Amino acid sequence: MKNEKITERDVDFAQWYTDVVTAAKLASYSNVKGCVVFEPNGYALWEEIQKLLDQRFKETGHRNVYMPMLIPENLMRKEGELVNGFAPEVAWVTQGGQKDLDERLCIRPTSETLFSDYYASKVRSYRDLPMKYNQWCSVLRWEKETRPFLRSREFLWQEGHTIHETKEEAEKETLDMLNLYNDFFHECLAIPAIIGKKTEKEKFAGAEYTYTVESLMYNGVALQSGTSHYFGQKFSKAYDIKFLSRENKEEYVYQTSWGVSNRMIGALIMVHGDDRGLVLPPKVAPIKVAIIPIGKDEEIINLAYSYKEKLDREGISCYVDDSEKSPGFKFAEAEVNGIPVRIEFGKRDIDDGVITLARRDTGEKVTIGKDSDIITSINGLMEDIQSNLYNKALERRDSMTYEAKSLEEMEKIINEHPGFVKAMWCGDPKCEERIKEIKGTKSRCIPFEEEKISDTCVCCGKEAKHLVIWGIQY
Repeated sequence: MKNEKITERDVDFAQWYTDVVTAAKLASYSNVKGCVVFEPNGYALWEEIQKLLDQRFKETGHRNVYMPMLIPENLMRKEGELVNGFAPEVAWVTQGGQKDLDERLCIRPTSETLFSDYYASKVRSYRDLPMKYNQWCSVLRWEKETRPFLRSREFLWQEGHTIHETKEEAEKETLDMLNLYNDFFHECLAIPAIIGKKTEKEKFAGAEYTYTVESLMYNGVALQSGTSHYFGQKFSKAYDIKFLSRENKEEYVYQTSWGVSNRMIGALIMVHGDDRGLVLPPKVAPIKVAIIPIGKDEEIINLAYSYKEKLDREGISCYVDDSEKSPGFKFAEAEVNGIPVRIEFGKRDIDDGVITLARRDTGEKVTIGKDSDIITSINGLMEDIQSNLYNKALERRDSMTYEAKSLEEMEKIINEHPGFVKAMWCGDPKCEERIKEIKGTKSRCIPFEEEKISDTCVCCGKEAKHLVIWGIQY
């Protein structure tokens, strides 16, 4: 049944997204323009994502640190490409108390400068390397148009920054972290992302090259979901990060950075959500099971809490809704919040010796014995839900991935049924600019698994160098 508070997804996707964010109590608008309040449901989802990713970072030898949020202007200006790339989005602090500052302080849009300055003071020898650090924090970018979780002025993210003895080691780190993100998207978020390399025009400011994780939303719009950058020695030379090599010579370190943000919450909403609200993959759902007893009979309530006790012992997060609300309201509330599984039962069910398990992704209900192994049943159901959400998203992404061999064909696809568009490219940024005239279409990535669908560039007709994934973006 449709949730009356939520606009139909296929009628007005933008309004549907806002309605889901509001109805599921993920975020609310604040009086700070361009910034949102992460409500408990939204922040719990961020915490779950953070916990799972943080574990992966630590398993690969990374340690968490925390840098200041303010960056002196002179530090920002040491690497010209970075400051120029972020200049339109930087917010500056010019006054402390009643006194004008001697030097402007930038509120961090990203932290390469601070990490570089720190590393320069800490590295002495090759024995100190590698340094593999990560930071969980918020950053501020003065965005013109904002939307909860997708693009806001202040947002939550993690940013990894590492330095290495050799180019090979740093390049391996760049690729390894891209693959870590990609695995997380596939295994935990149930989102079939595409990975590849950004074009020169679209790479991160100051990077030698950028790898990207690109995902496709339900409406055919692309979302840059994570990036991993190889800096080479650009920052180490600008910030004088040198070490004594094995040959007893001074050398500059090789550097990387990589990050994902609360955009992942936006991706979860737009890939899996439906007209009843949020749909969460079990692996990232903060609450995995809602136990809903129907009626106040003591036997019913006791059974509900006995199930909770069993689930708690196995680390399966759950709650019992024994409130005064109607059963229908309780079901709808669990649905809009995206809780993967509901356990439902009333007096008649108990007398018949059964309970009902309802799955959020399909709405399907199955009946099992009330004395069955509830843990095995729930775990099996959650595995099915996780797999089904991924396969459903993969099927939709593939159905919205097209090929274009001419500009006219590309324009027709973008205007009529947007999605990922595979098309050949000559490598000339002028062709990228021309394609951008089609509703802001941009190159998403040059996929690692290159195909050749024609010999000529989709734009100019000259000899093609790469197959590129193109699309409209958030």
